[in-house]
Amino acid sequence: MNILIADDERAIREGINRTIKQISAEHQVFVADRAEEAVKILEEQHIHIVLTDILMPGMNGLEFMKISKRRYPYVKWIVISAHSEFSYAQEAVRLGARDYLLKPIGKHKLTELIDSLTTEIQQDNQISRQGERLKASLRFLREGVFQRLASGLDIGNLDIDAFIEDYHSFYLVMIQLEPGDQSARLEHFIVENVLSELIERYGRGFVVSYDRQHLLGLITPGETVRVEQFQEAVKTHLTHYLKIPFQMIYSGLSCDFHTVPQIVKRMREASAFQGPPLEPLQGSGEKAIEVALHYIKEHFYEELSLERIASVVFLNPAYFSQLFKQKTGQGYKEYVTSLRLEQAKLLLLNPGLRLAEIAERVGYQDMRHFTQMFRKKYQLTPTEYRQAESISILRSRGTL
Repeated sequence: MNILIADDERAIREGINRTIKQISAEHQVFVADRAEEAVKILEEQHIHIVLTDILMPGMNGLEFMKISKRRYPYVKWIVISAHSEFSYAQEAVRLGARDYLLKPIGKHKLTELIDSLTTEIQQDNQISRQGERLKASLRFLREGVFQRLASGLDIGNLDIDAFIEDYHSFYLVMIQLEPGDQSARLEHFIVENVLSELIERYGRGFVVSYDRQHLLGLITPGETVRVEQFQEAVKTHLTHYLKIPFQMIYSGLSCDFHTVPQIVKRMREASAFQGPPLEPLQGSGEKAIEVALHYIKEHFYEELSLERIASVVFLNPAYFSQLFKQKTGQGYKEYVTSLRLEQAKLLLLNPGLRLAEIAERVGYQDMRHFTQMFRKKYQLTPTEYRQAESISILRSRGTL
């Protein structure tokens, strides 16, 4: 039985280690003084039981357990802590911990618990374990194939039809970690597990490790899910868990798996952008802005965040913003506002349309906000503009 002890207190680690050795010499014990080291052990060893302290440097034990359970569902977790607060124990049980032990840990209690879990693990159904291994093997095969495909490498004679049949349309998300001179092993582990969990929550798909700094996720959102919901959830969760800088780059909707290498290449180019370009960009960047402008004109009445339009053309939002201003001479928000208000001026010439209806047609759900923006740009309220235009039309007809 392989047992991992994750605790930053040396005396606690050594004490638990001695007790477990006394229980059975067959138990192999691994120790870690922080979450990053524990992650390395989980990846390299087949761990059956983890005893984790709540308070550790970098990441607390409850977060460590939460993000690890999806990838290692068979592991039995025991939480140890110096805190007797009920909320800690309650959260530990909610996350699936088998017990919550207070320091100092009694030898009798620990012995009893390890013996019980050992018996439970040994009695696990052999077929069930084989099934888990088969699913894991298929997952690794699928992710390995996709990683090669995304990298533009040859996949030989592999027939990927069965592999892609569930993903007739999909979005890609690339997470780039920026650890500086530090190791990003823990952060890589966090992203892989958090992103996988969110993909399952909002649709179906998977995550692959592209390289040490990049992870690539594929998602086909559920029928009632907007991709923006998934993107916001990714941002919120990774901002909470990660302690180093990172970037998120999203693609637009794709319906052709064979375009994945080109999409990933453009995402990598966007993630590599470091500040404003010195010369006007030509080629793919300029083409991307043309596509974006066409999309905006077709969808100006919808909610059009900078992030959404950047995803449509597969660009990092900061990079897209730079290119957009360079191409149009206007900031993105200024451009969209002008487009909407120019359309509103045309609609105001129709006396049969109510102001609230016009505001909604050009993308404003709040009538008051629409009026403020209109007056700011034209020094007239929509009503004043409509009245002025009516008078002008009557005069031009000679009826006034």
